[in-house]
Amino acid sequence: MPKNLVIVESPSKSKTIEKYLGKDYKVVSSKGHIRDLATSGKYGLGVDIEDGFKPSYVPIKGKGSVIKELKKDVKDSDMVYLASDPDREGEAIAWHLKDALGIKDKNYKRVLFNEITHDKVVDAINHPTVINTDLVKSQETRRILDRIIGFRLSKLLQSKIGAKSAGRVQSVALKLIVDREREIEAFVPEEYWTITAKFKDYEASLFKYKEDDIELKTKEDADEVLSKISDTYEVISVEKKEKAKKSKLPFITSTLQQEASTKLGFPAKKTMSIAQKLYEGIDLGSETVGLISYMRTDSIRLSDEFIGPTMKYIEENYGKSYVGYVKKSTKTENVQDAHEAIRPTSILREPVKVKQYLSNDEFKLYSLIYKRTLAALMSDAKVNQTTIIFDNNDYKFKASGQIMIFDGYLKVYQDYETSEDKILPELSEGEKCITTDVLSEQHFTKPPARYTEAKLIKEMEDLGIGRPSTYAKTIDTLKERNYVEMEDKKFKPTTIGIETTDKLQEFFSDLINVEYTRDMEEELDDIAEGSLVWNDVLKKFYDLFEPRVKDAFSDMEKKAPEETGEVCPECGNPLVKRKGRYGEFVACSNYPECKYIKKEEKEVVEIMDCPFCDGGKIVEKKTRKGKIFYGCSNYPKCKIAYWDKPTGEVCPECGKLLVTKNGTIKCSECSYEKEV
Repeated sequence: MPKNLVIVESPSKSKTIEKYLGKDYKVVSSKGHIRDLATSGKYGLGVDIEDGFKPSYVPIKGKGSVIKELKKDVKDSDMVYLASDPDREGEAIAWHLKDALGIKDKNYKRVLFNEITHDKVVDAINHPTVINTDLVKSQETRRILDRIIGFRLSKLLQSKIGAKSAGRVQSVALKLIVDREREIEAFVPEEYWTITAKFKDYEASLFKYKEDDIELKTKEDADEVLSKISDTYEVISVEKKEKAKKSKLPFITSTLQQEASTKLGFPAKKTMSIAQKLYEGIDLGSETVGLISYMRTDSIRLSDEFIGPTMKYIEENYGKSYVGYVKKSTKTENVQDAHEAIRPTSILREPVKVKQYLSNDEFKLYSLIYKRTLAALMSDAKVNQTTIIFDNNDYKFKASGQIMIFDGYLKVYQDYETSEDKILPELSEGEKCITTDVLSEQHFTKPPARYTEAKLIKEMEDLGIGRPSTYAKTIDTLKERNYVEMEDKKFKPTTIGIETTDKLQEFFSDLINVEYTRDMEEELDDIAEGSLVWNDVLKKFYDLFEPRVKDAFSDMEKKAPEETGEVCPECGNPLVKRKGRYGEFVACSNYPECKYIKKEEKEVVEIMDCPFCDGGKIVEKKTRKGKIFYGCSNYPKCKIAYWDKPTGEVCPECGKLLVTKNGTIKCSECSYEKEV
């Protein structure tokens, strides 16, 4: 029996690592967190406010059997290696495992896997460390903060306006979306005009009169210029210069989410889910190995042992001129994020070589990460830029062009970033050019654009709100709470989202804002570095927060339920819309005296005949929480069910139903996929 026990978070990761370590090691999974704050005590916070914010932890529902099995494994082992993820959250999981399983100091070691490859796993086992208690306290403080704010504000909003929840980061992100919507609504377009001179193979735009910038606000302004210029334009300057197009930085968590959103159309949640799989290990036939390094990081650092072989790879495959330089960060890295950038674990695992072992989406994301990392170590692209200035009766026109003279990093990154040549003719100062046409065009200034997912993530990152690892969850929560809806892939706040923001700003404007949230993130980082005491931070916050909550419970006006225009068939009072645990419903306004609830007729959406029973139909259904799934109308006789929508076709390989998922048609059972 193995005397060394390794505990990781993920079952798939455990299988990969056990292959590397051999028979002397048993590798098991905690399946994520095993404990969380209790819901006992004052306000159900699971925190003793009066005793220095001491937390009370309980097993997460459904984790009792996991804990029981882990305790047995620990008892049978001489040494326990706690190998949860190498970040703040992972450090907390390691601490909870040690505490809950009763592991003694002498019987444990902390190991950190930045990548799941044989050499790195073995090296981590051979160079263990101990649990970083400062990181643990930082995570614990974050969790307590989120619990206090979430529980207290959510209860307040639920009782007053029927909103579902509030959160430290969630509510600030929502405020950004609401503020942007109000900017759009308040925007007043302003008219302006442009004048463009057309020549045979190029064009030039009016930008100055004599030496001053020119603005054309009306058609009259444009017509006046047109009346004063001729068909002949004189070249007064030709400027040519070489300009570098900088190669890209390697990915960090936030930039990976942004690029995957804009270039692949992946939501942040999907990106992180796929990245997790690529990190934990992929079966390549001859070996199971993690294809990328750990995907939760703020660092653009690349290790020397990766840089050396990659530089050699670039020189051998593209030439010495394509070898670039190592990027240095301009910002201070946080302690918990002092990992490498997101990169392939080996530059020799080219996407085309592993494609057959990956799903279509896994291949897309791995290709993006691989090529971005390669591009980061390649040389800058170079372009020759030409700027020609024309004069026409003191009106100055500008023509710009560029020619790529060296593609540099674009040699590998051209699928995601293009650079088109725009060629100008060879002209000399004093040369006269005759226009083929002159166009005046009306324009109107445009309001700021709504946030896309990529833009919102960038804004949150720039403002210092939340952590990159939580962006996906924050965005998902806003959608689930119905605070936002997607319109042309952009966030639009709903009525309840706007109302929630307005109420929070009415009573908590000094706490639910960018500045306070950013400062709190910095204080959490200071706790992680050991320069701030965790419960001092909590006390300072709570002393400011709790009086505001009490005032809001007293002073916030309660929203009356919306009437439907119908009357109760039992007592004659108006029927109103109410929100319950499982969504909106219609009931009597005279509750609790009258408990009438209107039964809604459910529209049955048939998808296809059920191929697995006689007379059944595959229909659209909803869970108690409102999540859509697809199952047989003959339930419980036929218990077939799918989360993804069936297409009506069967898999040619296994005979199960094909379903649509994220724009791809795939088998509900096996790995078969087909082009849409």
